[in-house]
Amino acid sequence: MARPESPLVRPGRALRVLPEAEASALATAWIGVYGHQGFNMKAYLWHVFSGGGYDCLRGKAALAAYAAREAPEYLVLSNDRRFALATDVRPDEVDLSDALVFPPNLAWTMAFTHEDGWLDGPFFATHPDVMRLDAANLVQIRKRREIEAARAKGWT
Repeated sequence: MARPESPLVRPGRALRVLPEAEASALATAWIGVYGHQGFNMKAYLWHVFSGGGYDCLRGKAALAAYAAREAPEYLVLSNDRRFALATDVRPDEVDLSDALVFPPNLAWTMAFTHEDGWLDGPFFATHPDVMRLDAANLVQIRKRREIEAARAKGWT
């Protein structure tokens, strides 16, 4: 049975909504990669980008870099660190005023903000080991596509 489109992300479907504890753990992992000591990210996680604490692309360049990325799954994390969902398609729109989108291995991240267009947002950044992590993502995507093709031929 096909899952309905998610009202929070477009395009895509919510594969699962994560419990609050998992959302908090995702935020902690994200901060471990993209956070920067000395930056106040209590109010907004993306302040690390707008304040220059982590190298990133901004605005149209960020959107172009984001559009070029693929992942086996996309995680959407609310800025308050209390809500997260997994989706099957890279979302172009997120109906949260401040949200992060990234693959499970944190190879890259897109920060959508309530101030997109004002403070040079949105923001796109990559993990220090992005090449290895992106390669791992592509392997997972290829395996998933091979499985889907086999199932379409009637293989189990």
